[in-house]
Amino acid sequence: MKGNGDHPTVKLLKDYTEALIVALVLALFIRTFVVQAFKIPSGSMLETLQIGDHLLVSKFLYGVKVPFTDMVAIPIADPGHGDVIVFEYPEDPSKDFIKRIVGLPGDTIEIKHKNVYRNGEMLDEPYVEHKDPLTRSGAMDHRDNMPLITVPEGKYFVMGDNRDFSHDSRFWGFVDREAIIGKAWRIYWSWGNPWYHVRWDRLGDKVD
Repeated sequence: MKGNGDHPTVKLLKDYTEALIVALVLALFIRTFVVQAFKIPSGSMLETLQIGDHLLVSKFLYGVKVPFTDMVAIPIADPGHGDVIVFEYPEDPSKDFIKRIVGLPGDTIEIKHKNVYRNGEMLDEPYVEHKDPLTRSGAMDHRDNMPLITVPEGKYFVMGDNRDFSHDSRFWGFVDREAIIGKAWRIYWSWGNPWYHVRWDRLGDKVD
């Protein structure tokens, strides 16, 4: 006599397989459209972000992109002054960088003796660290003195909070709107040095 339905073991495997597929699709959807995890490997954003911080980055905030492209299909909001963003490094898009937005399209940016001027006004940047007492001339590079520039349409000027030790727009130029992956949102984990030192007080902190 032929039995009805699958063998219990087969049914169990089927259920597990379906659950796994659903979980993978859901995880892929969340990573593609909602949030993505990133790790801070360098000190360019000290003291705001520490080496070993693990972040959740909101990919939804700046709009929904067409999968596997940089095209924004559903615009939601534009990046703003002071946003800490993750983006594809212009000189090597396979690498992700994290910096703070200083200039929006149309802004003028100038640096005088380490002070940043936007549209003619000096910025108050309480999050910035200056750890090198020396001031470089603009003839050497644009770290501490940079002539007036205008941020082009569709591009952004970004800088690290560890201002004297950050490789940013002062050296390699602007970030394209399409290259922005998302806005840094919250710290979900943080390792110190040595690696087993967990910074419990940073867990859950909002990135500002």
